[in-house]
Amino acid sequence: MILAQTTEALAHIAGSINRGGVIGFRTDTFYGLGADPFKRESVETIKQLKGREGRKPILIVISDPDQIQRFIVDRTEAFDLFAERFWPGPITFIGKAAPEVPLEITAGTQTVGLRLPADDKVRALIRKCGGALTATSANPSAQAPAKTAQEVHQYFGEAMAFIVDSGPARTALPSTVVDVCGEEPRLIREGVIAWSEIQSVLDPLN
Repeated sequence: MILAQTTEALAHIAGSINRGGVIGFRTDTFYGLGADPFKRESVETIKQLKGREGRKPILIVISDPDQIQRFIVDRTEAFDLFAERFWPGPITFIGKAAPEVPLEITAGTQTVGLRLPADDKVRALIRKCGGALTATSANPSAQAPAKTAQEVHQYFGEAMAFIVDSGPARTALPSTVVDVCGEEPRLIREGVIAWSEIQSVLDPLN
């Protein structure tokens, strides 16, 4: 079912997430597949929908900074510096995963990617659903990321509990991904935020 994000709809969406459902929703970049990251069966459903190999981790979007501690331990200086500078925004930081984070999320890497979106409506949706959702792109592996609710439906049809229509994607690029687990930040994927901009704030670490 495709529906707009209203107060009434949010209650139904949150209920579905609590029961282990999977939704399609627009993040601050493309549409993603959302589920409770601590419900292992829901995460497995996402991997099956995507045809995704078990060795690939799944990123998480959070509603507020106080959610970080649920997922990340031993935060590095770089993590805190970048989070303060670039969050909320379309950038994913990889940190050391808390022991409670399921293997289905980390794929055995012992790390987890976290993002705090800049879109108020996206954060409100995540907050209503418990403060954190998976946000792997809404497309089968090897297909283009869905940029509209209709494209999510074309890909997955009735396999979605709900598809939240928040309009088309607002960017042609994915989120930037930076590994900040170690002493030296490492670019994994350049996206909306350029690596040169990120490097420009590295001086305080040197």
